[in-house]
Amino acid sequence: MFLCVHNAGRSQMAAGWAAHLAGSDAGILSGGSDPAARINPSAVAAMAEVGIDTTSAQPRRRTDEDLLDADVVVTMGCGDTCPIVSRTSYLDWHLADPAGQGVVAAELVGAIVAVVVARLTHPDIVAVAHRVVVPHGH
Repeated sequence: MFLCVHNAGRSQMAAGWAAHLAGSDAGILSGGSDPAARINPSAVAAMAEVGIDTTSAQPRRRTDEDLLDADVVVTMGCGDTCPIVSRTSYLDWHLADPAGQGVVAAELVGAIVAVVVARLTHPDIVAVAHRVVVPHGH
């Protein structure tokens, strides 16, 4: 489960990348503590640039059931508005919010999101790539 405040940018891009990398049967969810009326158009455009269609995504309020059912909850800038549920693993990603900053900012955030989501969905592949691209000690 991917969470941010408005569920309109970062968490939607993360859910899109996760579904793309892990498959649509992986049970990917995203949500927000204060959902926006619509997904950030710059986030939609940034995802379209890499061939991922998020046009049907809608911001939604996260539920307690979402949190209880999730194997991993990834929070992105929601601080205290994202509650902690015991028995659930949490990761907190410090990512800039692309809201109101245009497509280029959303593309940059989306590129970072792609890498960190890939680490969740394909940890062995990303670890090997990291060792090849960035030699140990550099």
